[in-house]
Amino acid sequence: MESTTRQRIAESLRESPATASEIAVDLALPTPTVYDHLEHVSRSVDGEEEFLVSPPVCRDCGFDGFDDPVNEPSRCPECKHERVDEPAFVIR
Repeated sequence: MESTTRQRIAESLRESPATASEIAVDLALPTPTVYDHLEHVSRSVDGEEEFLVSPPVCRDCGFDGFDDPVNEPSRCPECKHERVDEPAFVIR
């Protein structure tokens, strides 16, 4: 039986941290679709594991207090610049 996209994403994140863009390239999916899947993967992780997020960070001012880290911010709410690093995800 072939694994689902969400199962493949979870397995990938158990191996090493990755951004949604990296996962999108690996699985040949659009990045917004990966973010949708990550929402579900984050809720499906059982009590023995943790879904961890390294939050997005503004490259101009260093702001990292984004209110939804499982989402790709378009710009920084502090300085309004669009140079924001993507969040990275891992399951441990």
